[in-house]
Amino acid sequence: MDIEYCLNISFTESGKNYYFKTTDNTIKIGDYVVVNTVVGLELGKVTTESRLLSEVKAPFEIIPIVRKATKQDLLIYKRNKLDAIQAKEIFNKFANQEHLSMDLVDAQYTLDKTKILFTYIAADRVDFRNLLKLLAGSLHCRIELRQVGARDVAKRIGGIGPCGLVLCCSTFIGDFDPVTIRMAKNQNLTLNPKKISGICGKLLCCLKY
Repeated sequence: MDIEYCLNISFTESGKNYYFKTTDNTIKIGDYVVVNTVVGLELGKVTTESRLLSEVKAPFEIIPIVRKATKQDLLIYKRNKLDAIQAKEIFNKFANQEHLSMDLVDAQYTLDKTKILFTYIAADRVDFRNLLKLLAGSLHCRIELRQVGARDVAKRIGGIGPCGLVLCCSTFIGDFDPVTIRMAKNQNLTLNPKKISGICGKLLCCLKY
């Protein structure tokens, strides 16, 4: 029986890490691998050394890596990134045409290009049913639209916080826990919104530390 190992994989430079397993003990930090996710077939980057799967306690089933990325996979990934730029322009054209208040954050094709995920910000719920039809007719693949918050955008883009350090959300925060004004009160901090808000406009994540 082959020995199974566990690795952490990230899909963006500052993104959350996810567990995946493999029997290939040659995969190391910095390698790119192909995996199946809820979005579809994606290219991810290994961020930790492998360890025995038996030593990892996860509250869910760990999915196996499909394969170590080939040169062809990397070429396709780069080509898809360029095509996604064009897809953004098409999205914005149709969103404006439909008079939808949506700020596009990113567009990402799956590796096999059968699906594209658009992430966006909107103040309210958006009826994008007709937009979906227009996008599907133009891009000829499955379309997924996902609304994200201001914190998610800051995490993706990155930046420098008021403390002078790189944003916590783009360096080590995986999931966003609730941050409340009571946390500032308990630390006797000024309740001036400009003093206790991050560049995303939300309460500073570090208030909970």
